[in-house]
Amino acid sequence: MSHPVVWFEVMGKDGTQLQSFYSDLFGWKIDASNPMNYGMVEATGGRGIPGGVGQLGDQPWPKSAFYVSTTDINASLAEAGKLGGKTLVPRTELPGGTILGFFTDPEGNAVGLVEEAA
Repeated sequence: MSHPVVWFEVMGKDGTQLQSFYSDLFGWKIDASNPMNYGMVEATGGRGIPGGVGQLGDQPWPKSAFYVSTTDINASLAEAGKLGGKTLVPRTELPGGTILGFFTDPEGNAVGLVEEAA
């Protein structure tokens, strides 16, 4: 697979409640001991993908998303646009160096992109 899913995210109005819900429901170990109280979910035993559960800000996209690896976010956003998608968040570098972007597919589903070296 040339563009694997590398992250998932579930966000809502009450991040702490969501973290408790998913931890209790699936037994996920969620570590929110960071300044943003963003709950990091580890993939364990060589299965699954890592992700996060937390508080929703003012983002305009749905409350859950998956993130796909790409070597060029701008090219991926342009291609998504050609195929009927719409850019939600252009290529953005976060503190710490993570580079991401968001688009919607033609049905309005949010998809995150994570830029990684080739």
